[in-house]
Amino acid sequence: MPNLRFQPRLIPTLGTLGLLLLFVYLGLWQAGKAQRLTDERSHYAARSQRAPVRLGAALVNPESLRDAPVVVRGHYEPARQFFVDNRQENGRPGVHVVTPLKIEGSQTRVLVNRGWLGWSEGRSKLPQLTTPLELVEISGIAATPIVKNFLLMPDRVEAWAELWPSLDLKRFQGQVNFPVQPLVVLQNRTDAQDALVRNWQPPEDRVGMHRSYALQWFGIAAALLVFYVVASVRKGARE
Repeated sequence: MPNLRFQPRLIPTLGTLGLLLLFVYLGLWQAGKAQRLTDERSHYAARSQRAPVRLGAALVNPESLRDAPVVVRGHYEPARQFFVDNRQENGRPGVHVVTPLKIEGSQTRVLVNRGWLGWSEGRSKLPQLTTPLELVEISGIAATPIVKNFLLMPDRVEAWAELWPSLDLKRFQGQVNFPVQPLVVLQNRTDAQDALVRNWQPPEDRVGMHRSYALQWFGIAAALLVFYVVASVRKGARE
């Protein structure tokens, strides 16, 4: 009967400890992302059931209204309308049409994403569409667009370019001298009779994916710990 002893050595122990801490950290990180996404989807469902909030001249807190239904009255300003490039719908190329709305009885504007419009004629000709000029009431969902800046991509700051790479609310606010609501209204699908497609999707459900990643990292940590213990015991038996 061999004399099995647990005799860990310093360098393998330190290396194993470092890897264990890394794998457990990665597992907790993925579990945390899963929980945040779960909370986000719960908030989306709860806010979508609220009564619509009417937007006025006073600037709102965008986080308190994110994903909540809103309604606003005013006049579109087609002169400042722009298109968000590289937006697809069912695999077809197109743009999102974003038009400022001057809120009734005020100088405050709010950007309205009126929906997707197909665009397959190339960069030589911008999409054409009709914008209502009369007083309109818009209902939709409040959104706070996030712009991801890439280090290797230079910022384009040309004034009133009609084709934008993303819906950059801060860029719009920096080009005007009037107050702008710090959110974008995603116009409801049935809010207007036009050729625009308003197919707004809820937050992507990636909770299961991140939970699976967390289990994988925890599993790797457990396997490493078992291997370390077995290797240390065997090493002690040989000695």
